[in-house]
Amino acid sequence: MSGSQSSRVYVARLAGLPVFAPNGDQVGKVRDVVVMLRQGTQPPRVLGLVVEVFTRRRIFLPMTRVTSIDVGHVIITGLVNMRRFEQRPTEVLVLGEMLDRTVTIRESGATAVVFDMAMEQWRTRDWVLSKVAVREGAKRFRRRGQSHVLDWIDVSGFAQSEEGQGATHILAAFESMKAADLAGVLQDLSPKRRKEIAAALNDERLADVLEELPEDDQVEILAALDTERAADVLEEMSPDDAADLIAELPTDTAERLLTLMEPDEAEDVRRLLTYEERTAGGLMTSEPVILPADATVADALAQVRNAELSPALAAMVYVCRPPLETPTGRFIGVGHIQRLLREPPSELVSAALDTDLDGLRPDDSLHVVSKYLATYNLVAAPVLDDEGRLLGAVTVDDVLDHLLPEDWRESEQQEVDRHAP
Repeated sequence: MSGSQSSRVYVARLAGLPVFAPNGDQVGKVRDVVVMLRQGTQPPRVLGLVVEVFTRRRIFLPMTRVTSIDVGHVIITGLVNMRRFEQRPTEVLVLGEMLDRTVTIRESGATAVVFDMAMEQWRTRDWVLSKVAVREGAKRFRRRGQSHVLDWIDVSGFAQSEEGQGATHILAAFESMKAADLAGVLQDLSPKRRKEIAAALNDERLADVLEELPEDDQVEILAALDTERAADVLEEMSPDDAADLIAELPTDTAERLLTLMEPDEAEDVRRLLTYEERTAGGLMTSEPVILPADATVADALAQVRNAELSPALAAMVYVCRPPLETPTGRFIGVGHIQRLLREPPSELVSAALDTDLDGLRPDDSLHVVSKYLATYNLVAAPVLDDEGRLLGAVTVDDVLDHLLPEDWRESEQQEVDRHAP
């Protein structure tokens, strides 16, 4: 039975759309579409949506609960099962697994790459994956191949496994996604697809994503990269995260990667590796915002505007005597950004310093570090050596990573009933 043009929805455009309950409360965001392939040339049946809800959990939302898919949002009805989505062997993720597939156009025998797919609701109320948007031909002389929107019956090749599947179009669908959310998407995919997508990410983006993944997934993805690229990605990670990852690798692999890294980057990581994991030294980053004593408030505010800084690292600046790379000269004090915002831009930071913080020592335990942050109501704290030099800074997010269970990113904690529509 044919579908109607008005009900057709292109799947890549669904990525990231907010999902609302009838009362207007947002339930989450669309992350993928789940389909089941069928025998012969029957179009796949759309089973439901993968929706990211609170605490970055992904749940399955049956299409029977979807009442409206409109420009900019999805509206659902009924109660939502908050159990984490687990893909079954008969299920296929459209964005995660079908985009970037190489298929054959039956009529011409030409090969093409899938860049989108459309689903529509039949008169039976069932949703099916009815259209395949493909780009045909090589990109010779930098020209894009010819694009077609074909019926499902007009292409073949989805039933076979494809080695070396690209990731251009899935990454385009998730381009605006935060690194933490993209990390969650990767966790839902097969190891094969994770490796393909990781290979297509640039070094900086991959580094950001790796920092948000559990250690086992980090090691798996890094191991799939060639050694030189793995070293480049480690250089883009914050030194403390890179040190944590390298510590999980076999000794010979870790040493080879450190040798390939830029000497300055490798030195920071090696220094962090000398500290016990659950100590201030093992938790700290060696790259906080460090300023000289003659820096102005304007200088400080310009430094913390760096979009690559975490909110905790951007909450304060550390004023020291030269040298300004860790380990620095004598530590003078910290400038709290909230305080500096109230000062004239031309004022010296040193005139508004908090000099009462003694700072942590690198061998202070996780318990001491967490108690210190709580006592002084801080989101970050300096770590000093016995000579009063700044070694780095511990941030509250790194402390929480170690206070929470190891599998906290994947845990099945129950959601509060009020989260359900």
